[in-house]
Amino acid sequence: MTTMELTPRERSALRAAAHPLRPVVLIGDNGLTEAVLKEIDLNLSVHELIKVRAGTADRQARDEMLATICETLSCAAVHHLGKMLILYRFGSKGTYLKPEAKTADPSKRKASEPHTPKKLAAQGKKLEKPTRRTRAERDAPIEETKGRPTVFSSDRPARPTTRATKDPGHGIPRRSALSLRAGARRGTLGATTRRRAPVKR
Repeated sequence: MTTMELTPRERSALRAAAHPLRPVVLIGDNGLTEAVLKEIDLNLSVHELIKVRAGTADRQARDEMLATICETLSCAAVHHLGKMLILYRFGSKGTYLKPEAKTADPSKRKASEPHTPKKLAAQGKKLEKPTRRTRAERDAPIEETKGRPTVFSSDRPARPTTRATKDPGHGIPRRSALSLRAGARRGTLGATTRRRAPVKR
């Protein structure tokens, strides 16, 4: 049988999940016997993630035991810390490793989609992306609609401007209130605001 492979993220998640677990199988001085392998296989089928305590003091012997268990039972070695071996094998329950369900988040929009106001989003509606004009529509002459020009037929009519023109109809140059006040302070508005020079006697 082949050894099960884990990604670093899965291994980290399984190591965190195995932290509160206690060892369910103890390997004694006789080493890996058929009875021990059968017990490990049974516990892996039931729990999927288990801890096994090895009794040997030799690190190399424990590494060989771990490799033998993984090859024989087709499980994955999650972690080996001291005499504690953590093993995992995917089962029918799928308790520890579940495929992440990708759900579309309605609050996030693609870069190509136009912004939808909250009121329309609450009703489940979306704004349509404006279509590009064809070359014929771009080259078409500008139409007049009630005195307001439109770029092409599908456009809205242009709103009338509220900006003041540079040359008003009455011919008097437009001045702001600030400049009028400044002129009054300087005494340039009229003869009534001018101060007379003191008369020498």
